[in-house]
Amino acid sequence: MRCVIAHFPFDFVKSEVEQLMAGISPEPAVGPCVVIGRRTYPVKQVGAVITRQDRRDFSAGEVTRALTRLGFTCVTPAAPAPPESTELPGLQF
Repeated sequence: MRCVIAHFPFDFVKSEVEQLMAGISPEPAVGPCVVIGRRTYPVKQVGAVITRQDRRDFSAGEVTRALTRLGFTCVTPAAPAPPESTELPGLQF
């Protein structure tokens, strides 16, 4: 499938993306992520590997659209819960 990332055209095949990411361990999930096999990778990490471009050159949205069109599942991890406050509501000292 042909797509454009950071103004450069690329031809991606799902099996090639899976092969490229096979030996790479995922970084901690911070923003949008993609599920490849049994692992969840940040889309910026996958974009850097498959395009060989610097992560600052493309957006997560560009890579997410390309990977979704290839048939991968893209997700956004849930935001961490805010820490619980030890203060009682309504009491001021």
